[in-house]
Amino acid sequence: MASTLGMITFDCTDPGPLATWWAEQTDGRIVQENDGWFYIVALPDIPVRLGFQKVADPTPGKNRVHLDLVTSDLDAEVRRLVGAGAKEIGGQDMGTFRWVTLADPDGNLFCVSGQH
Repeated sequence: MASTLGMITFDCTDPGPLATWWAEQTDGRIVQENDGWFYIVALPDIPVRLGFQKVADPTPGKNRVHLDLVTSDLDAEVRRLVGAGAKEIGGQDMGTFRWVTLADPDGNLFCVSGQH
């Protein structure tokens, strides 16, 4: 028997606004809200969901797990995300593959790459 990935969960101090931000950026929708302490965002066309859990003290330092988003126009998507409140951290170019690391409004790192 094997497990199946069902959700990627973010620890955060204010889960409602962060769940809303991620829902907007991924064309997802909030499908569950549990008294302000846990939100679930359903993503279009995939069964994995994003969870946002209220914690008093989020884990400090660099994320050990992060999201990798894919887009057809990397530069335009990075501009859109920064305009929506993300912060650009840096980029990498490996010749045929390029990606940019950003932080969401709560400081969680994620990457965006061109389609590969």
